[in-house]
Amino acid sequence: MLTRPATRFLELQALAGLQHLRFTTRRRIDGSYSGRHQSRQLSGSGEFVDFREYSPGDDLRKLDWKVMARTGRRYLRLYQDETDLTCTILIDASSSMKFAVPVAEQKLAGTKLEYVQYFATALTHLLVSRQDRVGLAIASDQLQHFLPPGCTPDHLQRVHRVIDRLSTWPATNLGVAIQELFNRFKRRGVLLVASDFLCDDLAGTFSALRLFRSRFWEVVALHIVHPAEEKLPAGDAFRFVGLENEGTINCTPAEIREAYERRFEEHCATVRSLAQAAGCDYRRVSTAVPYLQTLSGFLAERAG
Repeated sequence: MLTRPATRFLELQALAGLQHLRFTTRRRIDGSYSGRHQSRQLSGSGEFVDFREYSPGDDLRKLDWKVMARTGRRYLRLYQDETDLTCTILIDASSSMKFAVPVAEQKLAGTKLEYVQYFATALTHLLVSRQDRVGLAIASDQLQHFLPPGCTPDHLQRVHRVIDRLSTWPATNLGVAIQELFNRFKRRGVLLVASDFLCDDLAGTFSALRLFRSRFWEVVALHIVHPAEEKLPAGDAFRFVGLENEGTINCTPAEIREAYERRFEEHCATVRSLAQAAGCDYRRVSTAVPYLQTLSGFLAERAG
């Protein structure tokens, strides 16, 4: 079905072991075509779920004539449609996402953004291979790029090319970008946000995500964390350079280690709390874990 990969981030051989897994929604969704996900709509095809008493104006074709002949009362047979999944992936492309540690210092290569590029490329490939629809949004201080959902091989190639060529912007305002994205949609779906959530206005970010939840979207917050962010490195003196124009700090890590680690864990706890309060599905993701392991665990967990 799919043509030659358009990106270095698509590892087809490695993904072969995940083909049996699929992205399962935890809530009923809207869709355009017949698929494998439970729809919010009850109509006349699919699995029978219930009866409802007839009201003037209802479709007479759905009447259960046998029940009417037996009881003299008019009831409609209701069925649970199945639908395709529409999943839009929002990638935080602010400069903090390019944080990494040189290989000489730790056995951890690659940036947080590269990790998300591998993860998002793999997930979109698996979704489209099952005829689900994927969209892509790139955010920093605003919505930088948006590809509406689609499910054709050509569309998937475009999604992968955008992911492959991602660059970062110095500022962060996820709340503004999410609000802009919200205004692009009329139908419900799934929004997956991949970010380190290192932004000044966390409350505004999750307030914007509440807009999607108010329209019954399913929202997944993937909190991307590099292990070198969790604990300061050992050493006598370091220079810390802000990736989003915050300046530099020269210090001895031992002087601030305890306070830094406490503040970082407080930040992560705040992100988790705000995400759950907004009705989002929260998952903390460490770049120390191979992205395929993260993806398989994510899909398996959602499948129950």
